[in-house]
Amino acid sequence: MNIAVIFAGGIGQRMKSKGLPKQFLSVHSKPIIIHTLEHFQNSEYIDAICISCVPEWIDYLKGLLNQYNITKVKDIVPGGETGQMSIVNGLRAADKWAKTCESDRHIVLIHDGVRPLIDEKLIKNCIDSVKKYGSAITSVAVKETVLMVKDSDTDEIDYIPNRANTRLARAPQCFWLDEILEAEEEEIAKGNINYIDSCSLMQTKGLKMHLVDGPMENIKVTTPDDFYSMRALLDAKENAQIYGED
Repeated sequence: MNIAVIFAGGIGQRMKSKGLPKQFLSVHSKPIIIHTLEHFQNSEYIDAICISCVPEWIDYLKGLLNQYNITKVKDIVPGGETGQMSIVNGLRAADKWAKTCESDRHIVLIHDGVRPLIDEKLIKNCIDSVKKYGSAITSVAVKETVLMVKDSDTDEIDYIPNRANTRLARAPQCFWLDEILEAEEEEIAKGNINYIDSCSLMQTKGLKMHLVDGPMENIKVTTPDDFYSMRALLDAKENAQIYGED
């Protein structure tokens, strides 16, 4: 079975959305998280979806799922105190559901609720990569020079990595469910609950990460600029359909 774990446990302070969590902001008359979920709902490769959500917005999300006929969702659980813990709560829900299935192993696709510009090709490629290599980390090539500074409080450049060897990690990040959950539980037992993403955690476990190319437009909607960029990209996709552009 292939399970999408969607984490939407943040409130989006950088979005300045006046109390409405960023995942529920509307674009093209539809909440961002619904744009995201529809990719997994409509994918022939996805069997189930589990979501970790801001606790006080779970009922609101349930209403949206009914409104937009998102039927693959098996569980909605509260988000955690950190982004990592929101993912873990989603993984635990996925594992609980997976135990009701007959399949021996399950693939999990960990994805941001506010990263709505994925596509079916990426979902398939990620699943294929996990089957072959044990992992799939969506990434895109870096288009500009990256400057590494000595620390976050200085403007002194430490070094400049070779752009040809530099990638941006995006989502989904995908693994065998039993492997990622075991690694997460081990780190939580040590008190480590602030890993920036699943790739970073699994790298510390010695698992070789396999990269999968994703669409450049697969941005995470975090700031107002991201919101307007996403809206422009959706406009472009809609216009391409209307005017028959490639």
